[in-house]
Amino acid sequence: MVETMRQFSSMFNGLARSISGKISGNGDGREAAEAMAKNAKKNYLILRSSGSVNVDGSNNLASVFSKRGRKGVNQDCAIVWEEFGCQADMLFCGIFDGHGPWGHFVAKKVRESMPSSLLCNWQETLAQASLDPEIDLESDKKHQRFHIWKHSYLRTCAAVDHELEQHRKIDSFYSGTTALTIVRQGDLIYVANIGDSRAVLATTSDDGNLVPVQLTIDFKPNLPQEAEQIVQCKGRVFCLHDEPGVHRVWLPDEESPGLVMSRAFGDYCIKDYGLISVPEVTQRHITSRDQFVVLATDGVWDVVSNQEAVQIVSSTPDKQKAAKRLVEYAVRAWKKKRKDIAMDDISAICLFFHSSPLS
Repeated sequence: MVETMRQFSSMFNGLARSISGKISGNGDGREAAEAMAKNAKKNYLILRSSGSVNVDGSNNLASVFSKRGRKGVNQDCAIVWEEFGCQADMLFCGIFDGHGPWGHFVAKKVRESMPSSLLCNWQETLAQASLDPEIDLESDKKHQRFHIWKHSYLRTCAAVDHELEQHRKIDSFYSGTTALTIVRQGDLIYVANIGDSRAVLATTSDDGNLVPVQLTIDFKPNLPQEAEQIVQCKGRVFCLHDEPGVHRVWLPDEESPGLVMSRAFGDYCIKDYGLISVPEVTQRHITSRDQFVVLATDGVWDVVSNQEAVQIVSSTPDKQKAAKRLVEYAVRAWKKKRKDIAMDDISAICLFFHSSPLS
């Protein structure tokens, strides 16, 4: 692993030099990461719209679909990046659900900046770990790898939120976005979640049935640890009379902004009152029993159960159309179950782990 780290660090820094022509501190790593993103896009390794990605020789197949709701412009967006960071065994995917007047701009900005920032922070954290005599990278590879990714994600999310606040052309004071992302590295996946989108894994149980395993927490304001954080910061959590059961986050002295999630990028009007942009980061070892993972915005989960989602995706003959089938099912469910409520934007990524050969 140490050798892999050094090779990657050397490759990354070499690319940085070739782009910038000179070493100028931390800017190099970010420039190199952004150059990798441009190159990946050129080589059709990045998908940012509805469709699918299946690179020759890769085990991954990703299906993506998004449908606008009845609230105006579609504020959901997604990304899949195969060979993330020029690493053949790595993939990044993320789904973002914007809200507020500028929500669609915020979501797209986070989608644009998060992968490159994460790559840069991962490379820097790797380099530091490989040089630290107190860290034995060989003794517990799984634990050390997870620690490196978690540290990289925490740094990335703090940086992305700070950049968004300073952005001159996007007003994020009353607007924000959730962010649910996954990095696959070999047989491990790292999941980072901010907000109320959800990741659900489909795995085969002992009796041969495909069962759902929820990998993330829906960060809603009424969760005890989230509510405590908000109240400690003088924010408020309550439901409106005409929305029983829908808990929202409010400022101390006014009925605004009324967010339905407790974590988000942006929303600086309430960042001092308990809303945070700190991700929950977890890992999972992928085995031959694990078939696929679904990342979807709350537009899906408000009307579709984890079990239903797994059944719909697994029964889709053409894997490339799995996300579209799930989203279309959710659209029909909205019409049946929530007739009186304007349909939310509905988006999903279905990432299949063992897609070669296509079945």
